[in-house]
Amino acid sequence: MKKIIRVIHNTFAFIEDWSLFVTVMVALLVAMANVVLRKLTSDVNLYWSDEVVRKTVFFSTYVGCISAIRARSLIRIDALPQLFPVLKKPLTLLSHLAVLLFSGCMVWLGYSMTCLVYKDAFAKTASLQIPEWWFYAVLPVMGGMMFIRTLIVMIEDWFGTNLCEEQKD
Repeated sequence: MKKIIRVIHNTFAFIEDWSLFVTVMVALLVAMANVVLRKLTSDVNLYWSDEVVRKTVFFSTYVGCISAIRARSLIRIDALPQLFPVLKKPLTLLSHLAVLLFSGCMVWLGYSMTCLVYKDAFAKTASLQIPEWWFYAVLPVMGGMMFIRTLIVMIEDWFGTNLCEEQKD
């Protein structure tokens, strides 16, 4: 079981890290190129740069949620457990359950929205004419990854173990 969880963790970490790196770099390079072209020339402009930056921010926000779960940096109730340490486990469990509910909604609603937009032949981005359903498809995938990542973190928190680290012999 630990081996399967470790494989899932490593796969998710690879996807999170590299997809975030690539999308942020694309946004940065496109935005910089547009600014440089605007400043150096008076008539050259990348009309599609704003759309690319918007879509990469959209993507990195949702993938960043999965990374935040891995780093245990999601927003949670932390003042009460400091005042009353006995509440730490129940409030942590409540926080995890809220994330599971949210991620379940993201899978359900994201899948519904993706199917709806997929059926609309005219649902394309304004300037690049990319089908919008590609971007909506991120929602159920992100929701599923959040759900699995949260289950792993819940197990680790409940049993006080770290399932994702390699065991040193």
